[in-house]
Amino acid sequence: MTIKCESELNSNAHHSSFIFPHTKSILVCSYEVKENPKPRIPQEKVKEIPKNKNITNFESSVKQNYVKLGYNYLMSNMYLFVFFLLFIPLFVALPSLIKQHLAQLWNNNNNNNNHFPLESLLTLLVFLAMTLFLLVSRFRKKVFLVDFACCKPNPSFRRTKATCMDRVAQCGTFTQQSIEFQKKLFEKSGVGDETYLPDSLIDVPSNPTIEEARKEAEHLMFVAIDELLAKTGVLPKDIGVLVVNCSVFNPVPSLSSTVVNRYKLKEDIVTYNLAGMGCSAGLISIDLAKDLLQVRPNVYALVISLESITQNWYCGNERSMLISNCLFRMGAAAILLSNKRCESRRSKYELVHVVRTHKGANDNSYRCVNQQDDETGRCGIALSKDLMAMAGEALKTNITTLGPLVLPISEQLLFLVVLFGKKVLHMHKIRPYVPDFKLAFEHFCIHAGGRAVLDELEKTLKLSQLHMEPSRMTLYRYGNTSSSSVWYQLAYLEAKGRIKRGDRIWQIGFGSGFKCNSAVWRALRNIDPNEEINPWMGEIHKFPVNVLQVSPIGMPNTG
Repeated sequence: MTIKCESELNSNAHHSSFIFPHTKSILVCSYEVKENPKPRIPQEKVKEIPKNKNITNFESSVKQNYVKLGYNYLMSNMYLFVFFLLFIPLFVALPSLIKQHLAQLWNNNNNNNNHFPLESLLTLLVFLAMTLFLLVSRFRKKVFLVDFACCKPNPSFRRTKATCMDRVAQCGTFTQQSIEFQKKLFEKSGVGDETYLPDSLIDVPSNPTIEEARKEAEHLMFVAIDELLAKTGVLPKDIGVLVVNCSVFNPVPSLSSTVVNRYKLKEDIVTYNLAGMGCSAGLISIDLAKDLLQVRPNVYALVISLESITQNWYCGNERSMLISNCLFRMGAAAILLSNKRCESRRSKYELVHVVRTHKGANDNSYRCVNQQDDETGRCGIALSKDLMAMAGEALKTNITTLGPLVLPISEQLLFLVVLFGKKVLHMHKIRPYVPDFKLAFEHFCIHAGGRAVLDELEKTLKLSQLHMEPSRMTLYRYGNTSSSSVWYQLAYLEAKGRIKRGDRIWQIGFGSGFKCNSAVWRALRNIDPNEEINPWMGEIHKFPVNVLQVSPIGMPNTG
């Protein structure tokens, strides 16, 4: 989700809080921050301060880091220690117990005694239960990501921010205040000058018809699918499951039917078309495909995530509905999944976890992102003042569910200790412990909804600039491509040659409803960028770039 609006903050931060529900603003378009003057220290007081009082003790900091690393290593291997401690004596004694019971059974049989020892029966049942459990857990169908492709639209669709501002000025429906507001959004958005918009929005007058919207959607889908089929060599007739998600453009016939018609997919294919689920719908599609692959053996599942911009350009003057004009851009991704064991050799990733959080039962969450008409009858997507608080609650719930699945035992114990101190011992002065997710993942693909969202997540999860680089560069180069943005980020990591076998990747998306969804992948092989075809190739050497906090653009001529 992308959220930006005017607000006043009472702190020195340059953006509003994304994680903490107590934040009273949505996001920042333009505001002034007044810093309190630093108090002057009397000269006699300065003399009393020891020389090294204000110098950070780096030696102590390094020692603490090594202590924590050692603690994490010890706790991560605690399972092995417990296993050896508890089960080795059992395994040592098991042969003698079996021998004893077999001898007893033999003697009972020779003595014509029909009594069956209860201990033998229990031992047999436990053994059979353990065997059955191991068999069931082993034969759970694994879901492999064979490959994926992201659409790089035709160069004729490339637009600079200045071009977009000229279009805003020529629209004829915006007030001067709305034009200036959108200009500030463009300048602070973190979006670059090489993003893509359809011709139907740039033309004057605009032509946002269903026909133009369908042309845009078909271009995005077909470019991505053609590239994916060429990379994998999979024939369209071999695809058994098709899932397409597009939030705000839902024509009849559906987009999934459009794909079936274009590629002449087989008649018994299972198709789904997800709509209205916002920027998190891409990971919902992955989860749906995963469930279908559990009950359909030896098939391929094609997932397509896109958003259509043509009919979603807002021409009114409600500030909460102007944000999408400045951030959303063309983009789509096609992902090929499979449950075939033979595909494990060439597949890139294995799906480990999908965690979905839906806060729609709460009225404020349900209404915080709402498609509606303004007072003049113009349609757009309105963002409420509760959006940031609701997003923070959804993220907190999602992380709480995901944490035990991925975090090492050391981080889980630290979290429980702090929670016990606050809830049971009422030690309210203890600061909440934020688990170190860098111990669980090597790479992070956070939905590129906007600069302020990424800034707050970087701060809250204590991520480095390197961890945030894929999200920031995707926002800069392609804008907010909605549900497909996490795939542009994964393509960025591949183009940089950073994906190694065994690496764990966390994809996280936010969407209307309000929803927060996570997907965890494990790399099955090293990814060689020289063998890859993705939207970053040919220009990856230009990145990362230094994105200015404010990127000025000239004021368009409205006269």
